[in-house]
Amino acid sequence: MLERYGHGGDLLSASELYGIHEDHLLDFSSNMNPLGPPQVVADILSQYMQHITKYPDPAIRQLRSTIASKHLVDLEEVIVGNGAAELIDLVVRYFQPKTAAIVAPSFIEYEQALQKNGCKITYIESEAVNGFTPNEQQVDKLIQQQSIELYMLGHPNNPTGQLLSEQMVTNLLRSGAIVVLDEAFLDFHQHEDELSWISKVSKYRNLFVIRSMTKFYSIPGIRLGYMIGAVNQLQHMKQMQYPWSVNSLAQLIGHAVLQDQSYASESKSWLVEEANWMYEQLACLHVKPFRTVTNYILVDLAYGYEITASELQQLMGKQGILIRDASTFKGLQSSYIRLAIKSRQQNIHCISVLTNILSTHRKDVGDEL
Repeated sequence: MLERYGHGGDLLSASELYGIHEDHLLDFSSNMNPLGPPQVVADILSQYMQHITKYPDPAIRQLRSTIASKHLVDLEEVIVGNGAAELIDLVVRYFQPKTAAIVAPSFIEYEQALQKNGCKITYIESEAVNGFTPNEQQVDKLIQQQSIELYMLGHPNNPTGQLLSEQMVTNLLRSGAIVVLDEAFLDFHQHEDELSWISKVSKYRNLFVIRSMTKFYSIPGIRLGYMIGAVNQLQHMKQMQYPWSVNSLAQLIGHAVLQDQSYASESKSWLVEEANWMYEQLACLHVKPFRTVTNYILVDLAYGYEITASELQQLMGKQGILIRDASTFKGLQSSYIRLAIKSRQQNIHCISVLTNILSTHRKDVGDEL
């Protein structure tokens, strides 16, 4: 199983599993920007020796200031962490909810963070027939019962690529429950600023918005994320953080890449074209792709083929292409895969290999596609 540690992008495990060197693997199992890091990252790396002998700023002031300027929030409303994962864990440790709700399917680390703290989890259903939008009737019932202390939701959700409705989030916030929105992939969207809930943080003291910088800027080796929320709550959370969780290299890179507007514009324009192309190519294969607002796409193989996600993952892995077995997400069946959206050349190669493998696993002619 490629997702032995719960995530895609595990090149070492893939190399051991398929006998192919990491450099020769094409990774569609993790969702990094195919443009690669901005040029400024290479510049910083070449000069980093002069910084490595010094302690990083424990208050992360420069990077927090840059984040605050980007989102037009107060400096004290920003906390930076060792990736979004640290902040997901931190917000749960701080609030210690006895009950919480997450969407099924959704990012596995929501569930893991809540379970580690002994929290009872309610799963909000989202089904293929409704395009994987969360069941709003179920959400309304939870609000009326006032039984949930904390909601942790992806906006957009991973692995479905769907945004939350404005009305649903508003209703949750008005209920008084803590609402944590993970916007890790929202910066790929051309209308990021309009869709983000960061501007509402000053209005709702129970709203916390988490961002990841590793996906959009293609720097997963530099663990970096941040959260926007109420000042008094964040001050207490900062006291709970492990010392030096954000090193000086991460701070320098984060400050620099956030100022590269041309890179951001190019990335957003690339996705509009490439996501549509990928969707259309997959639809022609008699699988069921789901529309997405970000740089990955969920696919159901069962519409036309008798092959599981796990089996397809093995066959494609042997040809050097890694895909995500999405059946590992709670609420998805064995026929679901998730594919990253990469460069056109890489996408063409992936579709070609996928077409060849699926051609030998078609359902009987009499079966409905």
